[in-house]
Amino acid sequence: MRTVLAAITLALASSVLADDGARLAGTWNLVSVAYEDVATRARTPVLGEHPKGTMVVTSAGRWITVVTAEGRKVPQTDEERAAALRSMIAYAGRYRVEGDKVVTKIEVAWNEAWVGTDQTRFFRFDGDRLHIESAPQPHPNVGGKVVRVIVTWEREN
Repeated sequence: MRTVLAAITLALASSVLADDGARLAGTWNLVSVAYEDVATRARTPVLGEHPKGTMVVTSAGRWITVVTAEGRKVPQTDEERAAALRSMIAYAGRYRVEGDKVVTKIEVAWNEAWVGTDQTRFFRFDGDRLHIESAPQPHPNVGGKVVRVIVTWEREN
């Protein structure tokens, strides 16, 4: 009897996780981005209170994300172009779901160091909102400081 109950529980859990993976597919609009300093737990909206962004996740396994800080201006100098690069995040690749994690094999990115790597994020749903969090990692947009990136998306209607 225990074996049967365990099998049913495992089957139900697997079904829920598969459903969550299927729920990722769609077009998402950015709500917020915060970097959480691992040492202090302080959260900073490093791209501003109202960053812009779009994420497209296909059922065929493609993941494309572009995020920009609020208040960006058209760069006129090399220094301004460098600052513009630091005020964005963009990457694309193929993804797979592993439980509550989504792993994207990066094919192209604003940060060339990511190309060819697996970027793992934890995800959860809250209605039409998708919350994605990174594990602690050095981030190039904050001078290599170790942070967790916490991003909230809302499904596009």
